[in-house]
Amino acid sequence: MALRKSPTSRNKSNPSDDYLKYSSLAVQLLVTIGLFGWLGHQLDLYLGLQFPVFLLLLGGIAFAGMMYQLYRTINKS
Repeated sequence: MALRKSPTSRNKSNPSDDYLKYSSLAVQLLVTIGLFGWLGHQLDLYLGLQFPVFLLLLGGIAFAGMMYQLYRTINKS
């Protein structure tokens, strides 16, 4: 006779899986915002702007996009 798993045991995830999922989200957040910020800074330097318009603009867009991605990932779980 085969043992059946209860429906609740199939839905439980391993704690290490959760750790990997959320740590990868953190790395994604930092890398994306850092990359967009660096690109904005380089664009500001190339155009010779005194105020860091593109640094703030691209950094803000990256932050908003990553917060949306984080929201979708957390609600999916």
